[in-house]
Amino acid sequence: MGEPATPTLSELLRTFRTRAGLTQAALAARAGLSEQAISVLERGTRSRPRADTVRSLVEALSLSTAEATQFHTVARGKIGTPRRPAPAAATDDVPTPWQLPPAAPDFTGRAAQVDAILSVLRDSSGAGAPAVGLVTITGMGGIGKTTLAVHVAHKLVDSFPDGHLYLNLRGYGPGEPVPPIDAQRHLLRSLGSDVGSIPDEVDAATALLRSQLAGRRVLLLLDNVAEVAQVLPLLPSHPGSAAIITSRGSLANLSGSRQIMLDALSESESVDLLAGVIGPTRVAAEPDATRILASYSGRLPLAIRLVGGRLATRPTWPIQHFVDVLQDEERRLDSLGADETGVRASIASSVQFLATSDRDLDRQAAAALPWLAVPDGSDLTTGVAAAVLELPLRRADAIVERLVDLNLLESVAPARFRFHDLIRAYGREVADQTFSPTERDEALSRVLRYYTEAAWACQALTHAGNPRLPLATVGTSGLLPVFSGREAALRWLDLEQRNLMDRYRQARQSSLADSALLAEMPLALFGYHESRRRWQEMRELGAGSVELALRHGRRAVAAWLQHDNAIPDAETGRAGAAVTRIQRALQMFTDIDDRFGQARCCSSLAYLLGLEGKIDDALAYGRIALSLSRTIKDTTLEGVSLTAVGGLYDRTGDFARADEAFAQAIDLAEQANDTRAIFKRYLNASFVHVQVGRYQDAVRMAEYALHVVEYAGDATFQGESHHLLAIAHAAQGDFTAAAGHIESGLQMARTAHDTEREGRLYVELARINAARGDRASAADQLHTAMTMLRNGADVYYADARELLAKLHRGEIDHYQVVVYSI
Repeated sequence: MGEPATPTLSELLRTFRTRAGLTQAALAARAGLSEQAISVLERGTRSRPRADTVRSLVEALSLSTAEATQFHTVARGKIGTPRRPAPAAATDDVPTPWQLPPAAPDFTGRAAQVDAILSVLRDSSGAGAPAVGLVTITGMGGIGKTTLAVHVAHKLVDSFPDGHLYLNLRGYGPGEPVPPIDAQRHLLRSLGSDVGSIPDEVDAATALLRSQLAGRRVLLLLDNVAEVAQVLPLLPSHPGSAAIITSRGSLANLSGSRQIMLDALSESESVDLLAGVIGPTRVAAEPDATRILASYSGRLPLAIRLVGGRLATRPTWPIQHFVDVLQDEERRLDSLGADETGVRASIASSVQFLATSDRDLDRQAAAALPWLAVPDGSDLTTGVAAAVLELPLRRADAIVERLVDLNLLESVAPARFRFHDLIRAYGREVADQTFSPTERDEALSRVLRYYTEAAWACQALTHAGNPRLPLATVGTSGLLPVFSGREAALRWLDLEQRNLMDRYRQARQSSLADSALLAEMPLALFGYHESRRRWQEMRELGAGSVELALRHGRRAVAAWLQHDNAIPDAETGRAGAAVTRIQRALQMFTDIDDRFGQARCCSSLAYLLGLEGKIDDALAYGRIALSLSRTIKDTTLEGVSLTAVGGLYDRTGDFARADEAFAQAIDLAEQANDTRAIFKRYLNASFVHVQVGRYQDAVRMAEYALHVVEYAGDATFQGESHHLLAIAHAAQGDFTAAAGHIESGLQMARTAHDTEREGRLYVELARINAARGDRASAADQLHTAMTMLRNGADVYYADARELLAKLHRGEIDHYQVVVYSI
């Protein structure tokens, strides 16, 4: 049976360390070595350490003379029979692979992502780990995926003592993607396999690679991966080893991998990164310019480093100079690197990946990107994409989702997407080079028709039977959702309002400025604007619309637009200007013999002239409106006219006739089962009652109005009702009830995203608190209100400012009713 085998160096070291009660880390610290060095020796991957290493271990382990002699002898390789064959990669001719690129010295931010990756991979590196640790880092080109991966990998050196392997798989260039078999050959050679022993087939090479990694603790950093199929044959299969994978595309179907999605840096992280490149002194000298520069760079690490590099080589140039250069969107990409390392090349390589794909969907997505960059706006819905691309919704959805997969679009909500600023700039650049101005304007026109179609659908729900509805010319696209009711349509337009306005303004600066569509669009939006009290947008879209409609021979459209352009004036305290507009509208309706339009103008004039105190003229118009509405047998218009006449009787003190007119108007609305009309007529009656001092009657009518809209669930109308109830209660000295309605009104205004109503309610609360003697609270509330009203109607902002001035002068000692409109 022969002599018993002499212990190997690894066995001796493990025995002596265990006897001394030391962990690998403790021994490493005592010997002045790395924990990795101890691990490598104990695993047997190195059997002949340097003499100084042996001496340090002998001293740290406090070995006896005999033990030290044995340890030195085995370490020199003179005796010692291995207990098992050493693995192929464990020869002294093959060094342990440490292939990581250098970590970025200016690495900034990403603390949450770093912690998440470390927690996954450290847990997977130790003995008894249940599975291979896999982390996938995805994001657009230039977002910092590789920098993050390398940064974290360097932190994991001690957790993976058997080596770190790095491989750029060139999924998105430069050059062709690395085939799996070539990648396997690289990894196997790095692990010590002889070139001649590596199989030519992927499956066999996969088996060999996994065998080589089994029992080792190796970290693989597989960079720039195209798809799961490219990386799957490269992954370890036994616990202990791990992999970090980076890709511009989604690798969500890589089983067992922790997905880390990178977004742009925050503003503070962007500023810190720039400071790391050019130095904190220059950043501190121009803080505002630095923040703007970060914004123009899209808070993209690649772009910030490129700009920072240019600044670093030009130490006398101010940061503001680069802000001025980047301000021009058409020059921005030129300023962010013109060669293959620049931002343009980074984005282009992702698009090229799609354009050269074998899949039709990929090629369509590449072609779609410049089209989708044409419309302005903060984001992009699937419906808008379908309109731009002239495709069915389902195909458009597949295209935008494919762009999301490649991080060329960001999904911000279901069916809603957003471009990164620099990707949009790239798309615009390609669009300008590829499409004619006419083609680009036609794409924008399709978007505006889509919005106009949605606006008409909304108006049909908010103002059923409205005489504007037959004037629609925009056809059905099949792209809109089916609105379940009035509120659903309003909410849809709420979400698109900002984009709609951005794209309308874009059209005004294009060849579409003379399109009949820009006259029809504000008319279609009447129902939305009136329901949501969007007076500022209503005024902007109405500007120039009458003349535009007349140029296209649409006289009825022009007359209604002339009438509707008076509404923002009437609702913001400019009754005189509104009267002038309505009088012209009346003449326009008379010229085309539109009796409904004439009657509506007369009822509007009755209301407006009553506000100006011209009661006799107002009553004359009110009676004409009643007569015309009854002649054409339109009960809706008859109810509107009765409401206007009732208000006039209230102002003359003829309360009985006023109440009779209001009752008849409400009865007509109830017969028609018109919830909106019922509410409006109760609220209008309450409004006039407040103006003439009938506060108890005002409370009663406003409570009826509130009950109607609470049942309907309309937050905007509930806010109006609570506002009027607060005024009516405060006028009677019941400040507690008034404050309660203010609070409820504020909740409704926030729900409806009605900033103007919220600001006006704060003014009313300040008026109440000032009357109570709480001047400090009143002042705070007025400052809050002024912030909200600054960009709204002038009359409301001026009211808040005047009230604040009176408060400072100590001129408020009682509650005063002030109501311009409700």
